[in-house]
Amino acid sequence: MAEAIRDGLRLEAIAADVAGDGDTALELLSVNAYDIAVLDRDIPGPSGDEVAESIVASGSGIPILMLTAADRLDDKASGFGIGADDYLTKPFELRELVLRLRALDRRRAHSRPPVREIAGLRLDPFRREVFRDGRYVALTRKQFAVLEVLVAAEGGVVSAEDLLERAWDEHADPFTNAVRITVSALRKRLGEPWLIATVPGVGYRIESGGADLA
Repeated sequence: MAEAIRDGLRLEAIAADVAGDGDTALELLSVNAYDIAVLDRDIPGPSGDEVAESIVASGSGIPILMLTAADRLDDKASGFGIGADDYLTKPFELRELVLRLRALDRRRAHSRPPVREIAGLRLDPFRREVFRDGRYVALTRKQFAVLEVLVAAEGGVVSAEDLLERAWDEHADPFTNAVRITVSALRKRLGEPWLIATVPGVGYRIESGGADLA
């Protein structure tokens, strides 16, 4: 059914990827920027509900449409409670799905955050795209989150603690070296000359000139 829906959406000029289980869905979400997530609640591995919770926790703002056979009012209530923006039960008409997807996309467009530019870097939070001097830079979700915080600081220094608090979840280990590792990988993705400077003992910042590694 998922493949049939995907093919039908393509005929409506809507590109779609298919994930056959929760693990694949989470993997795709970690490396691609999607406008909308369509989730079946009953899938192998992490459930559709768990995937939805992960999307909400990420702070990406991706609208969620639950497409499921669970059609009781209690099911719908719990789905909206998890974070669904819309809920469509099976069986359904493809045209209705298309209409709902376009409505969600229009709604999201009204609240698009501004595109930020600094030091030849262009970051689009809505499309979750990054360009450096016109070159597209593919980032993981965590790398994008870290870069978004640094760019928002407009050249100001952001501590590792602040990055951990804003780009990770509340359960992150305060003694982890995840920030240093992610910043290091992010530097390499952005390429030379290095854009992210390390301020020893303080944190990191976006720098217009060359930056020191650490």
